[in-house]
Amino acid sequence: MTEQLFGSNLVAMVTPMEPGGALSEPGLTGLVDHLLTTGCDGIVVGGTTGESPTLTDAEAARLVRTAANLAGNSARVIAGVGTYDTTACIRRAKEAEAAGADALLLVCPYYSKPTQAGIVAHCLAVADATELPVMLYDVPARTGTAMEAATLIELAGHPRIRAVKDAKGDLFEAMSVMSRAPLAYYCGIDELNLPYLAAGATGLVSVVGNAFAGRNAELIQAVRGGDLDTARAVNAALLPLADAIMRTSQGAIMAKAALAELGVIPHATVRLPLLESPPEHLRRLRDALTSLGLGALAVS
Repeated sequence: MTEQLFGSNLVAMVTPMEPGGALSEPGLTGLVDHLLTTGCDGIVVGGTTGESPTLTDAEAARLVRTAANLAGNSARVIAGVGTYDTTACIRRAKEAEAAGADALLLVCPYYSKPTQAGIVAHCLAVADATELPVMLYDVPARTGTAMEAATLIELAGHPRIRAVKDAKGDLFEAMSVMSRAPLAYYCGIDELNLPYLAAGATGLVSVVGNAFAGRNAELIQAVRGGDLDTARAVNAALLPLADAIMRTSQGAIMAKAALAELGVIPHATVRLPLLESPPEHLRRLRDALTSLGLGALAVS
């Protein structure tokens, strides 16, 4: 049931931009088509990888509307609506619902470092604001505060809070919460996709999937089919690309660079404070794409 709400092979989509920083409609259209044809069944728009801190409310709603119109029934569209301001989150959640989102991604409030009780109150307020299912996003490396296991279990009592994107990396805690609460887990750390799936995660929210979601689909299928030899082989093939995109500088920067290298988007433009990849990072990325043959596969 949860997979029907969110999908299983989700991509944290970048936001294509023109060289001046404006949203790129051709880039967005081409990217959504690329994601759908390479095996993605859930598209997260306006999340961290989509450079959410630099998007206006109007741009965020436009992303949702465009992605929903293009995806149709082929994929779920999940709108990132999280900020450190509960009122702003509620406004964005309502705008995303009106724009055609299928679900919401709600990050733990960042910078303010609320208490666990504050996190619960924040998430419940946003979940109450619309009729859309909610995926929580636990990423303490970015937010400064982790959602504790007890907090996640408490939030699971809300009928619309149905899933967690886990970028905490505590696999034992994830397994413990899965065993105690009806929350579907989605791995939010590309380097750990295989162990999370093997431990019972429903799916992935992948940055690397921008380049080629098809390999992630193969990984999910292999794990679900109990074919761990194939799963390990697919995972091993993806590791150089995961390393180049996730461990070189920053995910949104490198994912855009990869998509530009593959000809999916015309420009790798990012908004300040992000900067485009320097030559040495691009060489590392190109080496990964070339060695894996993913360039040809991604655009086939």
